[in-house]
Amino acid sequence: MLARQSNAVGPYHFLVVISLLCIALFAADIPTPAILPIDHYLSYQYDNISQGEIWRLITGNVLHTNLWHLLMNLAGFWVIVFLHEVHYKRHPEKLILLFVCLCLLEGIGLYLFYPGLKAYVGLSGMLHGLFAFGAMMDIRKGYYSGYLLLVGVIAKVAYEQYFGATESITELINARVATESHLVGLICGLLCALCWSVVANRFKYNKLS
Repeated sequence: MLARQSNAVGPYHFLVVISLLCIALFAADIPTPAILPIDHYLSYQYDNISQGEIWRLITGNVLHTNLWHLLMNLAGFWVIVFLHEVHYKRHPEKLILLFVCLCLLEGIGLYLFYPGLKAYVGLSGMLHGLFAFGAMMDIRKGYYSGYLLLVGVIAKVAYEQYFGATESITELINARVATESHLVGLICGLLCALCWSVVANRFKYNKLS
């Protein structure tokens, strides 16, 4: 019973860690005469990555432009994990691995397919991937709601690719919404879900044989 309760709160432990990390980095992003802001060292910067600073592929995801950007992304992170809690509560390490993979794939996808996007920060791309992954896992478990969620996120991203993000969000975060990151995140989430299903099915087959 104790072990089961410990696993149940596992995903939320990770949520707390990531939330505190994002908050700490946001709070530390204050330029001083002696030290440049954190953004200078960790944000996704295409030109810097081209020169070998590959850590920016991941670290750019946990930085934010302003307080509203931070709060919206963290709120989205908590809501998405809560929505698909059933897929992570028994194996919280699944969420940790997925988070790292989505952040890395997000950075690689932007670098390879959107070289014109020179700078990017925020969790929103990863969140679209996490949402898509959860929807696919819902479908895999036979939840019809997964189809609605998947169609919804695809429709949202498709709308953004054609019409762009709303001006209110752009003004709120004080930066252009990188809708490219949402598309990359969505595709990466679907790819991660397909890979996970293949591995899980093979493991299940080997276990039964």
